[in-house]
Amino acid sequence: MPHVTLATPLGPLRLVSDGAALTAATFAPVRLGPEAEGSDAVLDAARSQLAAYFDGEPVVFDVPLRLGGTPFQERVWAALCAIPHGDRVSYGTLAARVGMPKGAQAVGAANGQNPVAVIVPCHRVVGADGALVGYAGGLERKRALLDLESRQRRLL
Repeated sequence: MPHVTLATPLGPLRLVSDGAALTAATFAPVRLGPEAEGSDAVLDAARSQLAAYFDGEPVVFDVPLRLGGTPFQERVWAALCAIPHGDRVSYGTLAARVGMPKGAQAVGAANGQNPVAVIVPCHRVVGADGALVGYAGGLERKRALLDLESRQRRLL
């Protein structure tokens, strides 16, 4: 499976494709298996859309995704993708949206397993009081992504 590393203002973002869909986008170092440095149409599209996003353009991501989670994780990740650009929701609100109103912790765990940062916007989920909590890429990146989207939203 090919992969590329995109330089972003928040550090390198590793993108991995299976040739038909994006399977990972992570700021954290990833231990790669048989993936080979290189590109394909999926990675080219993801790189282009993410570059525009980080350049401050409001972007609707339409790269095909293959996330490979449990049915519950897939529901949570789909709900993440439905959060409007620049909005924030609490873990409790997201739990209610996936039909598990008392499942904020389970939603948080699924959120933390999201394999595709930025495009599947787990950074838009905040604590019940609006506090920035829990982000695999670090809270500084979460804050920077939310700030970027706030500026982009004014352009919409």
